[in-house]
Amino acid sequence: MRRVAALCALGLAAAQPASSAEVRAAVLRVDYPGLLPISRLDLPPEDLGFAGAELATEDNATTGGFLGDTYAVHDVAVAPEEAQAAFDQLVTEGYGIVVVLAHRDEVLAFADSAPEGMLILNAEATDESLRGEDCRANVLHVAPSERMLTDALAQFLVWKRWERWFLIHGSHPEDLALAQAYEASAEKFGATIAEEREFEDRGGARVTDTGQAQVQQQIPLFTQDARRHDVVVAADASDVFAAYLPFQTWDARPVTGSAGLRPVTWHPAHESWGATQMQNRFEALAHRPMREEDYQAWLALRVVGEAVTRTRSADPQAIRDYALGPDFEVGAFKGQPLTFRDWNGQLRQPILLTDGRITVSVSPQEGFLHPVSTLDTLGLDRPESKCTAFGGGAE
Repeated sequence: MRRVAALCALGLAAAQPASSAEVRAAVLRVDYPGLLPISRLDLPPEDLGFAGAELATEDNATTGGFLGDTYAVHDVAVAPEEAQAAFDQLVTEGYGIVVVLAHRDEVLAFADSAPEGMLILNAEATDESLRGEDCRANVLHVAPSERMLTDALAQFLVWKRWERWFLIHGSHPEDLALAQAYEASAEKFGATIAEEREFEDRGGARVTDTGQAQVQQQIPLFTQDARRHDVVVAADASDVFAAYLPFQTWDARPVTGSAGLRPVTWHPAHESWGATQMQNRFEALAHRPMREEDYQAWLALRVVGEAVTRTRSADPQAIRDYALGPDFEVGAFKGQPLTFRDWNGQLRQPILLTDGRITVSVSPQEGFLHPVSTLDTLGLDRPESKCTAFGGGAE
């Protein structure tokens, strides 16, 4: 689907400057096979991510119209086996800016096959390696890293003095990676992993007619006799078990991580800093609540729009260079302007902590300080970086 945002009213045409930009961007979403989510409320909509991109294009056109700029976005959704061919086709069609909603391997494949001067904005993959040893100079990360998310939750738990964690992780590689991130966050902020257990995924249907009875019996037994702890931290990137933990654990403890209190970039309940206006506009456009993928696709294209407005150029390299520079910032309904880390291309941003109905808190938490930006208390800092593609990394 191709959508071209409207220009400003004709009455403003005379005020348009001679230098205007024509911005063509694509959003490439890779749809991976998998089990249905545990809750039918989590079924992905067909326009996931694309609706956020459409809203961003309208927002960019609002400002761009005064300057004579035009914005167009092209949406593509493909299966993993078709992803590279779809990306190559976008290259052939002349798209120099591509927002990618995909996993690590596809992001790397796109980055390595992209022609010189192309800009890729990662709006989904949270893998730490993409910001570290596997970073690419032509990729900017709008999605937060895994450590940004786990650090955000860890700060809140430590602020609450819930410092003894019962860590439960799944059996899949992505679950183990998430558990390692929580372990690192616990060490960083002085929390203790009182006990760690693995919930093995044995396959089969996760939701059945007798599911409630089974959960009510199995989860308490699974969590019985855990060492003294203040809180349960679930590392379930595969969405296998975490949703069953609240109210079912043997000990009466709050559940956090992949269920209960979760670290997210966006949530439909978020209302602060003008977010209600954002929610209303999105719901009027898409006729559904805004999800994280929508927000991250919106934010990626707003980064582009802001850079184009300031540089007066639609060149992908000019956009990248300005975004990484000291003058760039973009508003994102999170209480402060967002900027990029120039050593690995990661967008700094506050992380929301939600229970599914309200925003409980926002990290970074009060009292966690940093010499450059408190946002750099979330995720790996410059001295820890293994990224060399940006000319940064540990000194």
